[in-house]
Amino acid sequence: MSNESKAAMGIHVVILTLNESVHIARCIESCKGQVESITVIDSGSNDRTVEIAEKLGAEVIRHPWVNYATQLNFGISTLVAKGGWLLRIDADEVLDSATPGQLFEAVSQAGGDCDGILVQRRIYFLGRRIRYGAIEPSWQLRLWRNGRGRCEQRWMDEHVIVNGNVRKSNIIISDINLNSLTWWSAKHNQYASREAIDLLNARFAFLKADKLPASGTSPQARARRFLKEKLYLRTPAGLRTITYFLYRYFIRLGFLDGKPGFYFHFLQGLWYRGLVDAKMFEIEEFAKQNGISVAKAIKDRTGFVVDEG
Repeated sequence: MSNESKAAMGIHVVILTLNESVHIARCIESCKGQVESITVIDSGSNDRTVEIAEKLGAEVIRHPWVNYATQLNFGISTLVAKGGWLLRIDADEVLDSATPGQLFEAVSQAGGDCDGILVQRRIYFLGRRIRYGAIEPSWQLRLWRNGRGRCEQRWMDEHVIVNGNVRKSNIIISDINLNSLTWWSAKHNQYASREAIDLLNARFAFLKADKLPASGTSPQARARRFLKEKLYLRTPAGLRTITYFLYRYFIRLGFLDGKPGFYFHFLQGLWYRGLVDAKMFEIEEFAKQNGISVAKAIKDRTGFVVDEG
């Protein structure tokens, strides 16, 4: 057996799914031959997701959904006995065609003090790769030593945290969603509710929440979290959304992404951020008007149930 095959035998993929029949085969096929096992944690798909995954050799485990962090940590705990390394990839993502051999290189070069490996994540929108507007480079911790990492408990913008150090790699994961813009908008509406919960918690501390450590995750993630909670959140709503869009589109050259880029930066950098702010305002006002806690207002306005810490 070659060294590359031996390394692949120590890498285990975990994929979280819910009605991903349009994506799951492409995702699994991009990983096969480079890893030892693929496990799908499904939260109740009623399409052909499970059938397709099992036919392609993946193990499927059904587990009810609470939030992303809880679901991923369930998968992590389920696979801990396998040892080796865990690779997290979303169903609508693929290991880039330039990646073969990079998984082997990354894990074989990881020193004993390295528990996590950062990969480059690329986003495609309306058929175009989004390169500008502070989107690339995007370094994410997606590969880590089994038993040495967990997902921080948050409602949005969750990151895996490992015990030891992290290092960059040449691995590329591409997000190429095949669903419609209507689906994308509905999904981001749900994201906005979840992010509103996290940002309200940063202000009112009604939930126990993990904090990114000084090491053990992506430095880029730590920097973005700091800017969001210490600077962005303290800037007046409305002003911050417009300023953020202008920064992305003009200062960070988002206009170079063409027409698909304009729609992406406008929707994700202005519409979405404005929706988060509007939901925060709605929840706070509802809590004041009805004399209830922010957590209870969140349940009434979004449907999400949060356990007060």
